[in-house]
Parts: sequence; C-alpha cells; structure tokens
Amino acid sequence: MRLLLVEDDVELAVRLSKRLTAAGFAVDRAADGQSALEWPDLGSHSAVILDLGLPRIDGLSVLRQWRALGIMVPVIILTARGNWQDKVEGLNAGADDFVVKPVHSEELIARLHAQIRRHEDRGAPLLTAGNLALDPVARAVTREGAPIDLTRQEYRLLEALIRRPGHILSQADLLERLYPLEAERDWNTLEVQVSRLRRKLGAGAITTVRGLGYRLEP
Repeated sequence: MRLLLVEDDVELAVRLSKRLTAAGFAVDRAADGQSALEWPDLGSHSAVILDLGLPRIDGLSVLRQWRALGIMVPVIILTARGNWQDKVEGLNAGADDFVVKPVHSEELIARLHAQIRRHEDRGAPLLTAGNLALDPVARAVTREGAPIDLTRQEYRLLEALIRRPGHILSQADLLERLYPLEAERDWNTLEVQVSRLRRKLGAGAITTVRGLGYRLEP
C-alpha cells in the first residue's frame, strides 16, 4: 500500500516514514503544499497523511482543492492544532480523520488501516444478516425489503455489527465506530444507541452478551 506523507518537519517525516515502511507501507514524501497539490499519481495511493501548517500552500487549502477535483483518497490530518474548531474545519474540508501531534506511530497506523478499509468498503456488495440488508454504497437498510429509517449513529452501529453477524463486538470496538474522532467516549450513550436500534430492527435482532459486548443474530 502506497502512502503520501505531506510534512515539512524533516525529522518527523523521516521518523514516520521509517515506522510506516516497517509496517508494510510504501511511503512517498512531499515537504510543502504546492508539491502535494501537484502530486502526479495521487489516485494510486491508499491514503494521505497531511500536515496543516505547510509552506507555500496550507494543508486545508490543499485538501479542499483535492476534493474539488474529485480526488477521494482517504486523508488523515496530522497537526499540532488540537481544538475542536480545527477538527470541524478539517472535517468540513473533506478530511477522513484527525490526529494531533505528538502521536504514537501505532495509533497512526491503526487509523490508516481503518480509513483504508472504509474507503474500500464503499464499493462493497450488499451486507445481509437474516432478513436484514445493508447497502454500504447507498447507505440504506431494509428488513424483508422494507426500508428502515436510521440515524447516522444507528447506521454506523448496525454496519459494524452486520459485518460480523453472529460474532460478539466489544463496547470499545463499537465506540470506535461511533466516535472515531473523540478522545472521550460515552459508554451510556452506546447502550442507548443499541436500545434504539434494537427497537427498529425487531426483538431478538441484537443480543447483549454481559461483560463482553453485543452480537447481531444471523
């Protein structure tokens, strides 16, 4: 898998490149926003790690121009700016994830794999479990052919469960799906979301396995 690392801090770029290469990625590097914007074969990359404070053209401007051009490669913003306003601005510009420096390489690698999987899943076939069907392209859910109206969080929760029907998913796994950008995750909110989704899907669709997590019955 090829990555483009856009980072003007040479020491950090070298360190990250070594760790990403050791994790199995082929890493290309750009040191400024103009070089990133003019990168010739970005469509062949699996993901981009993008700093915001870049020389020549800032990271957000680069990202906005990529998205305007229809370049939909997953982009993880890596920056020292960590307040919620910066996160919102980054997401609105088209970022897929937001990581604040300093970051452990293991966390960055895990987030890369998660975003790459999500990007690949956009063209995935219909997901089914029993009389339920989820279309990951249309983001639509049906039961016996009848549409089910779900909130965004309910959809994310069901998508995580329906990818592994009959398997127990822990609360931590599900919270990562629901709140991928939040430092703090609310366990009580997850229980509420599961309860609401269970009512919409029908009795017996989701089983609570005490102390372990939740399971979507196949």
